[in-house]
Amino acid sequence: MKKHFLMLVALMLFSTFAWAQKLSPLGTWTNEEGKANFEIYKCGNKLCGKIVSLKEPLLDGKPKTDINNPDEKLQSRPLIGLEFLKGFTYDGNNKWDEGTIYDPLSGKTYSCYMKMSSKDKMEVKGYIGISLIGRSQNWTRVNN
Repeated sequence: MKKHFLMLVALMLFSTFAWAQKLSPLGTWTNEEGKANFEIYKCGNKLCGKIVSLKEPLLDGKPKTDINNPDEKLQSRPLIGLEFLKGFTYDGNNKWDEGTIYDPLSGKTYSCYMKMSSKDKMEVKGYIGISLIGRSQNWTRVNN
């Protein structure tokens, strides 16, 4: 009887631990418009992300480049493969913060956080200054 009780307690502890684990943003995601797919991956002890595909990858028959970047030397780099999310650290409660997001449409970089709302849904918010003011998008997981 004591053996069964200990096994039950161990199972309860394990299930509680599994339930408390954070949801992971690692994998491939798409934005609300479905214009691109992004891969979120580990870069050292932080998370980063890059563009892995574009719905419309060509402009005038050539691969799209970072033409809006304020640094002229970077304007010829391709958008596919571009690391646009950098430096995210886990902040608790399924939120990764302290990162930046680069917007290739404007050529601007913003402070950013990512917050998992479910296994396959995530809020991504770019902002200047404080996170109360900014723009959010809901991303959907494409695959793990």
